Amino acid sequence: MKKLYIIGIGPGGEEDFTLGMIRALETSEVIVGYKPYLNYIKNYTSGKEIYTTGMKSEIERCKMALASAESGKTTAMVSTGDAGLYGMAGPLLELAADKDIDIEIIPGISANFAAASRVGAPIMHDMVTISLSDLMTPLDLIQKRIRLAAQGDFVICFYNPRSKGRPDYLKAAMGVLKEEGYEDSRPVAMVKHARRVGEEKILTTIGDLDDSFCDMNTMVIVGNKETYVKNGVMITPRGYKL
Repeated sequence: MKKLYIIGIGPGGEEDFTLGMIRALETSEVIVGYKPYLNYIKNYTSGKEIYTTGMKSEIERCKMALASAESGKTTAMVSTGDAGLYGMAGPLLELAADKDIDIEIIPGISANFAAASRVGAPIMHDMVTISLSDLMTPLDLIQKRIRLAAQGDFVICFYNPRSKGRPDYLKAAMGVLKEEGYEDSRPVAMVKHARRVGEEKILTTIGDLDDSFCDMNTMVIVGNKETYVKNGVMITPRGYKL
């Protein structure tokens, strides 16, 4: 049976690798991924065929993985976080729709969970994830989703909050939240490189937020109306009677 694993490796730190991920990599003959992601799993790639591409070549990598699996080689495509959240699971499944390949998705710890674990329990209640990258989604649609999430009083996890090409998108997102009634005192967590080397974190508020801290490796979590910070941790109550 032709086999393709789509693997979420988590944040990248080995302590967050799953047994399912490790076993899938051990079984695979070929591993495909973005080069920095492959560096995270270098202890599990010895003796494997490795295929990689640079940034913005996701579809090319998907086609490489499918061609390898179709040739009869057990193949793994790796993504950071969870492959089903802004990862490679979606495009791979779409491209493989008419192919006779056994595809298995191995879940991983997503960036929002990794970041939340470093600052407390900010996503204990209903939350949404919104990417501020407009490479795949029009900016006006992103802003509409921010507005609707604010109206629903969701905890909001912002992926890809700031880059050299998008230096003001996070600031603009905070402006949308303020238009929807978010007060300056609303708690915000910013975690860079969550659960891996170089981790940095800041607990702040919308009013004091310094977006220069953020880059594409930063998760920004904005609390709902009930979220608070106490003793250095950010907590969103779910409603338990304590």
